[in-house]
Amino acid sequence: MRRFTRKWSQLTAKVLDLPQDVVQDLPRMTMIGNVQLYIENHRGVLHFTSNELQLQLTKGKLEIQGKQLVIRAILPDEVFIEGVIDGIKYTP
Repeated sequence: MRRFTRKWSQLTAKVLDLPQDVVQDLPRMTMIGNVQLYIENHRGVLHFTSNELQLQLTKGKLEIQGKQLVIRAILPDEVFIEGVIDGIKYTP
């Protein structure tokens, strides 16, 4: 049943010309250099230090590693991070 739902979502997105992240609730990340990161469609902060941020996603987890990380803004489904970003890891 889950497979059918995913296929239906993909077909609907294609027919209506909608972005996949909107239909499937996937994360959308916008990175400016290695100093700013804007993430949409997260489901909460799991862990935060100045060197690491872990976000819960609908389908997995996102880990951001860096130095002097600061959360500049956080909303129910958006987060804006600044600092020196060394790596991003997505785990389904």
